[in-house]
Amino acid sequence: MKYRYGSHTKYNIEYHFVWVTKYRYKILTGGVGERLRDFVRQTCVAHEIEILRGVVSKEHVHVLVSSPPQLAPSEIMRRIKGRSASKLFEEFPSLKKRYWGRHLWARGYFCATVGQMTDEMIKDYLAHHFEPKKDDGFDIEPD
Repeated sequence: MKYRYGSHTKYNIEYHFVWVTKYRYKILTGGVGERLRDFVRQTCVAHEIEILRGVVSKEHVHVLVSSPPQLAPSEIMRRIKGRSASKLFEEFPSLKKRYWGRHLWARGYFCATVGQMTDEMIKDYLAHHFEPKKDDGFDIEPD
């Protein structure tokens, strides 16, 4: 398991995101797809988000990231989708004709956390660190 470090934290927080173009138009091909990939990378670097894996398809994007704990998933998506849309409209004026309202991305997105620890690992960890008092599974560490 690979941990990342902040000034006062040690963490491994991973999210799988998927977002789609508005109306599912297949516009993320050729230069548009390549520049999108560049913008997503730049945005992630600027916010200390590590891209573990990603795919730009014709009408949607999948990305697996490792994020610092202070960034909420909604904030990550707001930054990535917002910056990439404005930069793509800037570099590819033809997109403005198709998306005249200047909304490149559909409103929502998919997000799932990626767990590294199994239930069994957590139970084993807790079983060795606490003296059980009740049978409810929620224990207090002894003094």
